[in-house]
Amino acid sequence: MRAKYINPYTDFGFNKIFGEEASKPLLIDFLNAVLPEQNKIIDLSFKNTEQLGLTELDRKAVYDIYCENDKGEKFIVELQKAKQNYFKERTIYYSTFPISEQAVKREWNYSLKAVYCIGILDFTFDDYENEPERSEVVHTIKLKNQNNKVFYDKLTFIYLEMPNFSKTEEQLGTRLDKWLYFIKNLEDFQNIPTIFSDKIFEQAFEKAELANFGQTDLDKYENSLKIYRDLKGVIDTAFDDGEIERNIEIAKMMKHNGEHIDKIIQYTGLSKDEIYEL
Repeated sequence: MRAKYINPYTDFGFNKIFGEEASKPLLIDFLNAVLPEQNKIIDLSFKNTEQLGLTELDRKAVYDIYCENDKGEKFIVELQKAKQNYFKERTIYYSTFPISEQAVKREWNYSLKAVYCIGILDFTFDDYENEPERSEVVHTIKLKNQNNKVFYDKLTFIYLEMPNFSKTEEQLGTRLDKWLYFIKNLEDFQNIPTIFSDKIFEQAFEKAELANFGQTDLDKYENSLKIYRDLKGVIDTAFDDGEIERNIEIAKMMKHNGEHIDKIIQYTGLSKDEIYEL
């Protein structure tokens, strides 16, 4: 059966739903569902991701969405389709950009606005020590001391492990549940479930419906969908291979699909010379 709605795990689909100016109400609603009650967002503005970073590589390959709320707090939202080498280190490294950009040239007392890094992951971490933690969907990380008390409360990492989300429509209770259910099942919907009856989700489904796309957007989406499926296929078939062989296969696929070399480096850890030689 032909899909009626876009796949939100594709680059095009994710940005169509959350990354356009017209999508701002959707992004605000989603972020408010993720954040604690006391951190609710009233308004936000999109910022240019390519202005971040110290090097040309950083500026070419940062986040899917970078925005700022009316209080000056920064929000990084990123969709991750597959595990990457040093993924956690990369996330922490990129979180330093919205911190360092707050520095001013004149005399400054180092007062900082909060930074939130939110990752929607189409995979799970595999380094948890106990079973309950491995099955959790939402992982919130802050800087804490040896007594598990928050040392600094203005830097927060929130990871959403989508494969762990298994609730049915009847089990949805919170606003976040609804958004996770929407993201995970959108491509499979043929009709809008009754639980999505409010204005925000009606707008989300309207933006995601393929029948509303012009030919240019349809072509972009089909290309993005192909890249997503190819990447998933390579990862699934190469899962049991050695790490080097697996990364080479992923790099070959991404190179064949015209992905930028900086993005291939991020996903595989291979050098430019190694990628050029493939």
